[in-house]
Amino acid sequence: MIYADNAATTKMSGAAINAMLNCMEETWGNPSSLYGLGQRAKEALEEARERIAACIGASSKEITFTSGGSEADNQAIRSAALLGARQGKRHIISTTFEHHAVLHTLKKLESNGFEVELLPVGPLGTVTASQVAEAIRDDTALVTIMYANNEIGSVLPIPETGAVCRERGVLFHTDAVQAAGHLPIDVKAQNIDLLSLSAHKFHGPKGVGALYARQGIPLSNLIEGGAQERGKRAGTENVPAIVGMAAALEESCTHMDVNTVKVSALRDLLIGGLSKIPHAVLNGDPINRLPGNVNFCFEGIEGESLLLLLDDRGICASSGSACTSGSLEPSHVLLAIGRPHEVAHGSLRLSLCEKNTEADVDAILKAVPEIVGYLRNMSPLWKDKVSGQKEFVL
Repeated sequence: MIYADNAATTKMSGAAINAMLNCMEETWGNPSSLYGLGQRAKEALEEARERIAACIGASSKEITFTSGGSEADNQAIRSAALLGARQGKRHIISTTFEHHAVLHTLKKLESNGFEVELLPVGPLGTVTASQVAEAIRDDTALVTIMYANNEIGSVLPIPETGAVCRERGVLFHTDAVQAAGHLPIDVKAQNIDLLSLSAHKFHGPKGVGALYARQGIPLSNLIEGGAQERGKRAGTENVPAIVGMAAALEESCTHMDVNTVKVSALRDLLIGGLSKIPHAVLNGDPINRLPGNVNFCFEGIEGESLLLLLDDRGICASSGSACTSGSLEPSHVLLAIGRPHEVAHGSLRLSLCEKNTEADVDAILKAVPEIVGYLRNMSPLWKDKVSGQKEFVL
């Protein structure tokens, strides 16, 4: 099997598994308990908090553990919105191609009287700090822009955007779920006020994530109950998962430079090979993109058929975000960068990690052109295009 869907989830690392097993065997107590076993669990929890904070240039007091990136996004955005509302600010800036954890939260806030402005991302899938600066108003409560897009891999100008927001006195949140562990992050140097991350995107366990909130920013609770996480996230902490997340993130950050060189080279080989397929186009910024992300549209095919035939050959891939895989609608990300509906339906996302090899890339480059050709030969629409009865889009 060739696994090329690391943007959906990653295989847990040995370091994360070992850390979790040790925790489940040795420090399995409730960290809120006062006796020794509970306090040892508390020590493991706080050590993990410190390690995670160090990986992004934060203080451990600024880290709140969550169930994942979606919860962290929700808490960050809702907290900033409520803080803004108390100050008479109800304008929020974001982009058209954010993850649905952000877009759906913003939609909910709109129904509660907030004004949401979604900036266009252009054909390469990015915005500029100047766009953000021009959109900021006196009543802007929050700017929330993802660090890197989960589907097309474009990396956005986070440091520049953070500088603009800090200068204008506006809170800045970034969904860094795809970036953490893969791109260098320093929340202080980059003027990031709120940041979301999720363990299973960097070889940690599923169901656990973290929210960074700059000291002094009050968080509003999504979950009421006990006093865990300084009273900002009720529920007994999943200490083994948190410890596993810390081990995975630390390992990913330690080896980031070496992994980036290797994975970027494999990515570029894959892009070069797939670019040779007629009537195909790379989606996302060709330069400022995640090391392992490759996203193409192939005219004349349906992405679902392509994925099923790749699966028959033992290749795991996707056509976009795993969170929307049951939807019949084309990707909102691809529509945001200007791809027509017809073309957006024929997309393929391949996302690599350091465990992939050149042999994997060779196998993918053999399979994809053959399957695309097979599907096109079966398509009456494609025959109309080849015969000249209908025009090509790409």
